[in-house]
Amino acid sequence: MPTLTDYAQFEGLHWEIGTVRNYYDYCGVKAPHTGKPYSEALLMGVSGGAVMGYFVFAYQGIDPHARILTRNTFDPMETMLQRLGSVQDVRQTASAEKAVSNLVDTLQEGTPAVTWVDAFSLHYDPQPYEFEIPHMLPVVVFGYDEEADQVAIADRARVPLYATTSQLAAARSKVKKFRHRIMTLGKPDVDQIPVAVEAGIRDSIQLYTEKPPKGARHNFGFAAYQRWADALRKPKMRGSWDKEFPRGRKMYAGMESVFSDTHTYGKEGFAERDVFAAFLDEAAQILDRPGLEEAAAHFRASGLAWRDLGKMLLPDEVSVWGEARRLMLENQQLFLSQGGETFEESQANAERLIAIRSEMEKEFPLTEEEVVAFRESVAEQVLKISAVEELAVAAMKEAMA
Repeated sequence: MPTLTDYAQFEGLHWEIGTVRNYYDYCGVKAPHTGKPYSEALLMGVSGGAVMGYFVFAYQGIDPHARILTRNTFDPMETMLQRLGSVQDVRQTASAEKAVSNLVDTLQEGTPAVTWVDAFSLHYDPQPYEFEIPHMLPVVVFGYDEEADQVAIADRARVPLYATTSQLAAARSKVKKFRHRIMTLGKPDVDQIPVAVEAGIRDSIQLYTEKPPKGARHNFGFAAYQRWADALRKPKMRGSWDKEFPRGRKMYAGMESVFSDTHTYGKEGFAERDVFAAFLDEAAQILDRPGLEEAAAHFRASGLAWRDLGKMLLPDEVSVWGEARRLMLENQQLFLSQGGETFEESQANAERLIAIRSEMEKEFPLTEEEVVAFRESVAEQVLKISAVEELAVAAMKEAMA
């Protein structure tokens, strides 16, 4: 069965953008302004760049969670590929047998396959959750060996990952919209890069300052920062943390979900501000707009402020919360550096994280008065981040004027 034995592209970190980065790299695509493979930062910027999004979700039977969007999520993969002029060949079928045939045929042609899978169905990255919500995301499949019952995958880790053929089949079929979908890509049109870069910057500016394409304005940009701070400070407002994340397990779940979204979920660094800063440095060269480097510096400063917020959300001063932060970061690094080789150690860490969540039901470490002060300190830091990013967006606007 076919395996691309020369496949060695594992630098991509984010499911959508990193997957395309890895695919292009294997196909020998080079960026004209560097002579090197397209950077994930460049692709992230072209897809719509950095944003701020704040949402709260509470479903029956699972912990409430606060969702922080750190990058554009309005069809970023489709947007990026269209802007770069990269032709997509998408194949999808209702037949499980045909799905395998499509995948094998692609590999036999010497091309990896971008394949949509449910992130929770591939058992090489232990998840610290007591519930599963199907989450279909693209990865690169570069080997399929039915006799050995092994599939080779590039998925965020810096090393190859492996699943059984039945695990892949289950992961590919989880959600009807993406069931058995694979995609191959044509090379980007280098002449479209400057226009694509400019469009990505303008998307980011718009999502910080204007009404989003979908959803309420207060969920995005600087309005979202203010809403989040108000929710922390004003117990009577709709969606307040006092109501949605009251003292106890729910409050801990809110803090844990924010930390995950900004520090570990499909990313390294702090809210991906360092990634966007790297994009702006490339954009300054591509567009010959040196003012974008000033915006990049502000976003790097914002990243440090997000780092500080992460330490405030799960501080060492509360030993069990500091332990949780370290376990989340440790599991991320174990997976990125060694993939499934550290599954048992990572699984133990994930089980401890689940146990900590349960402990918060009976042994919450803060009094009601301390909770109020804690929320106030988090709100202050949220507004500090907003102020730094106002400088960054102002610099982007000025550079693009």
